Amino acid sequence: MRNCIIVLVLLFVVTSCKTRNAHRKKDKDNTIKVDSTYVLGDDNPKDVNSPIRNKLPFFEHVLIPPKFEQIKINSKVNVETGSFIPTLDATIYIEKDKKVWMNLTALLFNVARGIATPEGIKGLDKTSKSYIDSDFDYLNNLLNVNFIDYAALEKILIGRTFIKMNDSQFTLTKNAQGYKMASNVNQKFENEEKKREYKTVLQYDNNYDLLSVNLRDVLSSDELEISYSNWEEINGIRLPRNVKIIIKGSKNSQIFLENTKFDFSKMETPYSVPSSYKKIEIK
Repeated sequence: MRNCIIVLVLLFVVTSCKTRNAHRKKDKDNTIKVDSTYVLGDDNPKDVNSPIRNKLPFFEHVLIPPKFEQIKINSKVNVETGSFIPTLDATIYIEKDKKVWMNLTALLFNVARGIATPEGIKGLDKTSKSYIDSDFDYLNNLLNVNFIDYAALEKILIGRTFIKMNDSQFTLTKNAQGYKMASNVNQKFENEEKKREYKTVLQYDNNYDLLSVNLRDVLSSDELEISYSNWEEINGIRLPRNVKIIIKGSKNSQIFLENTKFDFSKMETPYSVPSSYKKIEIK
């Protein structure tokens, strides 16, 4: 009964787009500031796989948010959860800083719809006539993490780095495949319910396209990995054709997303819950 809603919510974190035309922000003293972290260091090393001490050029490419108003993505979705779920057609609409809307169909029938805003997430499953209305704890529980809010979600959706990074806690290296950013101290995230620590590794292509993000809980078997491939530039924006998300823990699941079409025009995003639908309580 909950499969469609689970798929609906998980899909909020596997679509991505990325622009290359970012503008650097400067303080009054002309020091470039990236995500509230000043980056200092020496020139890049000559030896492959040696740590890069001057991370500023890298941070300028991967941390400064892109500029866009909205994007519509049509996708083919395949899910592996241990239960049979047919291939789903997804329409995903992202309106920057405001909402992420999604509609799912199977065999031409509308099966689920949902919307995420800074206030939380909502989703309805037409196959079971049920719905959810929750904060981001529900999404965090599904992904076995505890740090995703709307701001982090939107960064994931647009293919940007959603983990705070600074010069002292991460090591940057360069190899033939691109760049590797690895935490050299555990990344700590704390909310009202729990405190968690993660080992974090991010991989980027030579042109700074995000290839993968891996977060491993140091105190449990929980692990989250999102990978991107077949990047293309469309209307000046870098977009991946293929996305894969792997969730490991007490239960493992995988989602494969094939993005087939991109559109940058505005669209209507209807969402309403029939009075006969039953609310699923989040515990």
